[in-house]
Amino acid sequence: MTFEGLSYTHTPHDRAGNRRDDQEWVEAQSARPDARVVPMWRDRCLVRDGRPVVLNGAAGAAVRAAAGQTVLLGLADGAPVFAADLDGPEEAALSSAEAESSADMRSLAALLPHAEAATLAYARGLLYWHRQTRFCGSCGSAARSTAAGHLRECTGPDCARQLFPRIEPAVIVLVEAPGPEPRCLLARHRGARADRFALIAGFVEIGESLEGAVRREVAEEAGVDVGEVAYRGSQAWPFPAGLMVGFGAQAVGETIAVDGEELVEARWFTRAEVRERLAAGPGSGPVDSIGGHLLRAWAGER
Repeated sequence: MTFEGLSYTHTPHDRAGNRRDDQEWVEAQSARPDARVVPMWRDRCLVRDGRPVVLNGAAGAAVRAAAGQTVLLGLADGAPVFAADLDGPEEAALSSAEAESSADMRSLAALLPHAEAATLAYARGLLYWHRQTRFCGSCGSAARSTAAGHLRECTGPDCARQLFPRIEPAVIVLVEAPGPEPRCLLARHRGARADRFALIAGFVEIGESLEGAVRREVAEEAGVDVGEVAYRGSQAWPFPAGLMVGFGAQAVGETIAVDGEELVEARWFTRAEVRERLAAGPGSGPVDSIGGHLLRAWAGER
């Protein structure tokens, strides 16, 4: 199954994976007058006139020079696109990027074309990884950026370990009840508002398949055993480093026993009830997530 308009997923770039190790080529791309730069500050987009700032020419070169980390996102319509992580106070970052304010990436997603939102999420995730991977986890030596920002290498003389961007896979699942009447399982997580229900999701553990993670999460959190599990789609989720993998599953029984830790409540909802909730607003999970797409597809809504 594919979902039209799934946020953060379809970047428009040729990521130039076969050229990133060529430092001369990367420097030549950086020097091009049509090179574009997406500036960010502490995971936040820099905004002018209500839109994320994208710079080129002298302004873009100045931001790259001021940035603590620059990465090549790839080529879009033949032109190189970089992301730059600005350090220091917010006021200095805004001045460098000729921006008016900063904004959370997800607050902009619904206002932007999907390719632009995906580009910003790609930039955010890669720059976040650099800030969190300054040192080698094996020997403690400093790690340096290489491959146009897609690899870090330990500088320890007896180590030289290669550090690749980390992605944390998670599953999210729409569980259907047995029986002739279509119903799906929605749960309220601890800390959520009284009527805020969503699909069940969780991280994949070491030594576990994606399908195994679905069965374990649903059983652990909701006390529901599931049989058939089917892949539905996936979504980039760099908040900060996730990959969301969506599934549908069939419950073998209707009994629910929430764990009281992750979940405080779970119920079976009919299609009519789900449609009512969707019409009333984002009451069943974030509107930009694959969870919302799974739920709308099940309910027969666009």
